[in-house]
Amino acid sequence: MPPTLASLVHHSALKLTVRAGEDRLDTPVRWAHVSELPDPVPYMEGGELLLVTAVKLEAEDPEVMRRYVRRLAGAGVVGLGFAIGVHYDDIPQALVDAATEEGLPLLEVPRRTPFIAISKAVSAANAADQYRAVTAGFEAQRELTKAALSGDGPGDLLARLASHVNGWAALYDVSGAVVAAAPDWAARRAARLTADVERLRERPAPASSVVGGGGADGDAEADDRVELQSLGAGRRVRGVLAVGTGAPLGTAERYAVHSAIALLTLTTERSRSLQAAEQRLGAAVLRMLLAGEPDHARAVAGDLYGALLDAPFRLLIAERAAAETEGAPTTSDPLHALAEAMESAALRAGEPVLAVPDGDRLVVLAADGGDAVRACLAHAEARRGDSARPHEPADEDELVVGLSAPAGPIAAVGAYKQAEQALSVARRRGRALVEHEELAAGSVMQLLADDAVRSFADGTLRALHEHDAKGRGDLIASLRAWLSRHGQWDAAAADLGVHRHTLRYRMRRVEEILGRSLDDADVRMELWLALKATSGTGSGSA
Repeated sequence: MPPTLASLVHHSALKLTVRAGEDRLDTPVRWAHVSELPDPVPYMEGGELLLVTAVKLEAEDPEVMRRYVRRLAGAGVVGLGFAIGVHYDDIPQALVDAATEEGLPLLEVPRRTPFIAISKAVSAANAADQYRAVTAGFEAQRELTKAALSGDGPGDLLARLASHVNGWAALYDVSGAVVAAAPDWAARRAARLTADVERLRERPAPASSVVGGGGADGDAEADDRVELQSLGAGRRVRGVLAVGTGAPLGTAERYAVHSAIALLTLTTERSRSLQAAEQRLGAAVLRMLLAGEPDHARAVAGDLYGALLDAPFRLLIAERAAAETEGAPTTSDPLHALAEAMESAALRAGEPVLAVPDGDRLVVLAADGGDAVRACLAHAEARRGDSARPHEPADEDELVVGLSAPAGPIAAVGAYKQAEQALSVARRRGRALVEHEELAAGSVMQLLADDAVRSFADGTLRALHEHDAKGRGDLIASLRAWLSRHGQWDAAAADLGVHRHTLRYRMRRVEEILGRSLDDADVRMELWLALKATSGTGSGSA
């Protein structure tokens, strides 16, 4: 603790006597200063014990003393030491009354106690307090470093920090969610500061702010003083540390907080070489899966991604909606933000996730039904919403995501194709995210209500429509009847009310006009889908 007026009064060598302000002796003293000026206030900073002999003061004038004492108190002077036996044998009553009225501690300094002795006592006490603070800070640093190296996560470090500051501490991840808190009850308080944390995360690191504890009126939490400190190297925020106390932090507590910030930054800001190595490993695992080599992929995945391949996973492909957006990803890039949201959710849940940047795309493997997939759904919806806007231009910060059905390592190639198909539908329809299950559920005809599909259908059938428009036969209706009857001539001819030989002739004309054989199953499928896509339109109705 820093020296106080009380500690100086109890100092046996100083022999000081209290003449006024006895109830304010617990005030800390920053320095002892000697000044005989009638108005020393311009030279005061606050927190001083002012020492005088009153050689230039009208110390017996009540009105002068009231103004003098009032000025000192207003400037933050914590006490007045008056030397007797120099110009006055006793402290003038006018000064005693003024100090009593203002509540300013007034100390009587005997002639045998030089002012320099008081200054040395204050200086020595402050130096001792600083030494204790530094020593305590180094001790806290040792304990916090030991906790950070324990490998048990940030919980132990936060617990020791909370103990050092006599309060509570909490850690938020890059998404603003509470990762850990100490003591356990502090998690509830920390959750109330989410909005303040989000505002701090918008500022470049390092940044800090002081806020209330978020408690309601009458709640003890409302009296908390909470310091928020961003974590991260460079200007990139990797997380936020919250420290709640009942009073401003002292020197020792400040050392502990600064140590915690440095250690948490080191643990949350992984080295670039480690990030690059993990990303290369993840990319290698993904390449092997997509090359149809699941056994090799599992061997390479090791402990880092092995658990991801032992259970059903989802494969998703994300890209920026604005095709013109190019260049290296930045911290504001939506793909980067999605990757961090999914990785943070996976970290909190203790589940693996593999995210691989692929040019303007992001390819992710995440546990089916896990928090990372849920974070992706929430993030994509928050970015754009789930309403279809097929004809509106996409903003550069909008995401388009395609999500596969649950799969395993053997089916990774199929899962990738599913994700690409879902991504294609999402892009065409202006959707933020499409799951493959949406494409597989219900009738495939729902997918034909698409401009690109209708354009394909019109082009495929255009020659037949032109033939029919010239009155040379009804090839479109005949083709539809024949396909609907799976190539059964008699049944299709009966539906049309023509002889089967007439229908055979028409189908030969279809083949001649299109230059394609109806014996090919793919051709029959494409023609059937084209007929369905144009059904009900001006060009396709029969």
